[in-house]
Amino acid sequence: MTNTTSHGAAVQQSAVRIPAGRAMLDADLAIPAGARGLVIFAHGSGSSRKSTRNRAVAEALHVAGLGTLLLDLLTAAEEQVDRLTAEHRFNIPLLATRLVAAIDWAVAAPETRALPIALFGASTGAAAALIAAADRPALVRAVVSRGGRPDLAGEALPHVHAPTLLVIGSRDVPVIELNEQAARAMTCPREIAIVAGATHLFEEPGTLEEVQDLAAKFIREHVAAAAAGAT
Repeated sequence: MTNTTSHGAAVQQSAVRIPAGRAMLDADLAIPAGARGLVIFAHGSGSSRKSTRNRAVAEALHVAGLGTLLLDLLTAAEEQVDRLTAEHRFNIPLLATRLVAAIDWAVAAPETRALPIALFGASTGAAAALIAAADRPALVRAVVSRGGRPDLAGEALPHVHAPTLLVIGSRDVPVIELNEQAARAMTCPREIAIVAGATHLFEEPGTLEEVQDLAAKFIREHVAAAAAGAT
């Protein structure tokens, strides 16, 4: 199915299922014409591929010439349990393993295998993204965290090779401190971007748009470098 963004860009969209061990993960794949890279999203605690914030970011990335893969890191049955117990949303190793499975799927799938990969993680999904980047250093070209908890990536942080952008709201003070701690533990190129006036969910007018601009610019820069290096 082909749709267009609000800016008129043609985007090929499809629902896909990704094997991850014994699980099958539901995902939405969107590839704009002439895509230069693929951004795989890792959603945060209690969220899913239907997240309105991440879908807004995804559309901005389509306009920037980047494909997106928004996937549920939990199965429907696991999500049902998690809504009651919250036992899976902080299982960072499980989320990271599922994200690695999505990366491996993307490098093999005909529609995505030619595209350099970046990861976009929100909240606890940022930790999963960093662990996955450390696990697949030759495949992941960039990581962006939105209001993330990169500190939960723990021992994986020094092993992340991909350039990383940590985007945090200026009013999300505890998370700023956790991001600064994580950045000190990292050895890859990394940047911290503080969005003025934003709280944890970037609900304030104009703040999510700033996240979109920061993410699109950062990812395009690094996937372009990856594409140039492959020629």
